[in-house]
Amino acid sequence: MEYNEEKVDEMTLALLYLVTWNDRDFGARAWKGFDWETMNRLYKKGFIDNPKSKAKSVWLTDEVEKLSAELFEKHFGLQ
Repeated sequence: MEYNEEKVDEMTLALLYLVTWNDRDFGARAWKGFDWETMNRLYKKGFIDNPKSKAKSVWLTDEVEKLSAELFEKHFGLQ
């Protein structure tokens, strides 16, 4: 099936908001239980660190943490 990868990437960023927490030593982290191809695209765009590491989570920049929250509100907010 063909699909719009940009839309999938945006929705994945939005959903990362649900699985993000702030680690006092590493900053914002998110569980990486999403499609590997999508996570790799987000890595190549500079949104997350390398998802191929042994860690079960990925690091998010402050900007991406904010973007993730904004996209979640945009797509899933009540207003």
